[in-house]
Amino acid sequence: MRKAFDASLQELHNDILRMGSLSEEQIYNCVEALVKKDINLADDVIKKDDIVDDMDKEIEDKCVRLIAMQQPIATDLRTIFITLKIVTDLERIADYAVDIAKVAKRLKNENYIKDLIDIPKMAEIVKKMIKESLDAYVEENADKAYKVCKIDDSVDALYKNVVKDFLLIMDDKKENMNQIAQFLFVCKYLERVADHTTNICESVIYLVTGEKVDLNE
Repeated sequence: MRKAFDASLQELHNDILRMGSLSEEQIYNCVEALVKKDINLADDVIKKDDIVDDMDKEIEDKCVRLIAMQQPIATDLRTIFITLKIVTDLERIADYAVDIAKVAKRLKNENYIKDLIDIPKMAEIVKKMIKESLDAYVEENADKAYKVCKIDDSVDALYKNVVKDFLLIMDDKKENMNQIAQFLFVCKYLERVADHTTNICESVIYLVTGEKVDLNE
């Protein structure tokens, strides 16, 4: 029975990595769609959200079955609990990718008021955070999880600068307020993705150390 249980935990582990890889890809593609006005890519991001949602449900169902059938002890129960938390954060990350893809579609016929430089920069940092948070999960490395959380400070700082820049532009180009508002939404979505990635790191730290920490400050 123990071998079967360990095999089930490994399956959950692999499921999280697949879901995390797809969520990371979604973030990259939605920003590419925005920058390049690639509507086909935006549509692909929106379509693939169904795959992420299906993964979410499948993993949750596996966790529930494991708890019901195996009655895991404290340490194993913590692993299943953390799996559920990480899956929820990955699903929300993918949702934000869809939100950004929808912005790309809304702005497809507009001339952008400025070159999009900082938004892709934010996305690159966020994508790195997702990858490294999953690495920390794979390695069960609490130190790496803490380091990823520190990167969130860079995202927050860049977010504040980008918002400030767009608000200054708004003073001169009030006719473009809708477009500016859409870009501000994108920045906020990326900032929230970083927060959810920090949540994943908190989950990794709890998994490894048993210590509950709040790093989203």
